[in-house]
Amino acid sequence: MARTLGGVRGERDRIYVPYLLPALLIYSILFIAPAAVTIWYSFTRWQGLGTEAHYTGLANYRAMLSNPVFLTSFRNTLILVVVGGAFVFALTFLTMVVVREMRGRAFVRSMLFVPSILSPIAIGTAVGFLLNPDGALNRLLSDVGLHSLTRGWLGPDLIFKCIIAAVVWIATGFYVAIMMSRVDAIPEDLYETARLAGANRLEQFRYITFPLSRDALSTGAVLWVIGAVKTFEIVIAFTGTAGTPPVQARSAAVQQYLAVTGGISGTPQLGSAAAIGVVMFLLTAVLVVALRRLLRSEAVEL
Repeated sequence: MARTLGGVRGERDRIYVPYLLPALLIYSILFIAPAAVTIWYSFTRWQGLGTEAHYTGLANYRAMLSNPVFLTSFRNTLILVVVGGAFVFALTFLTMVVVREMRGRAFVRSMLFVPSILSPIAIGTAVGFLLNPDGALNRLLSDVGLHSLTRGWLGPDLIFKCIIAAVVWIATGFYVAIMMSRVDAIPEDLYETARLAGANRLEQFRYITFPLSRDALSTGAVLWVIGAVKTFEIVIAFTGTAGTPPVQARSAAVQQYLAVTGGISGTPQLGSAAAIGVVMFLLTAVLVVALRRLLRSEAVEL
């Protein structure tokens, strides 16, 4: 029997391998090879094409760990991933509870999805104008007699909080669409039975909706982590039109961009940028693995 199974597997491999090789080759050339080159350059001092890369060992990584600017951008990225993600999925769950039985829910979901298809640059620029000291928000607060609530929303203390709020507003509709696509597949009979048993909407969500949509939540959480770690455009739109974004507003992706363009020291530091990229990859990998383990569940037959 073992030989028979081995023969079947060998025959299967001979059939599959010729079809897989072109895809594996293309993937290796376009993804694996550049990643390996990036890791190598993270151990060098390199200013870009036309210059020689000098091996420096862990110097770039040691410099990052002792650089308060990078540590601030890294902390901002973690805050965005954790705090922003908590708000995104809290709003997503709340929306699911409200919208599931709403008439015209398809239209509502479409409207919620609109911000996620708009350009982050356009949204960031618009919100930046809105939150300017003389912007619409402060003028509205002044006009209704709430002048004491006016703030310098784009000042060092509030700017990253405003960026998180904008990212949450942009992203929530996308994750509502992901989660609702799974909720729509849950049989209505389960909810009817729960209502007959006296369950309210929150109890229906706790015992039916949430358990049966954990696979979609796992997928959404992974997508959120990957997207949040790479947050870049909206920061530039908020702050980059007038020059280099202030330290308080930077994400790790923005810090990497400044290292590439020379916005940090005036000279491109591609070795440092590669090191930042490696750190971002490791952060993403750790968070994704942790989320997959945390949200892992047995398959549920509907």
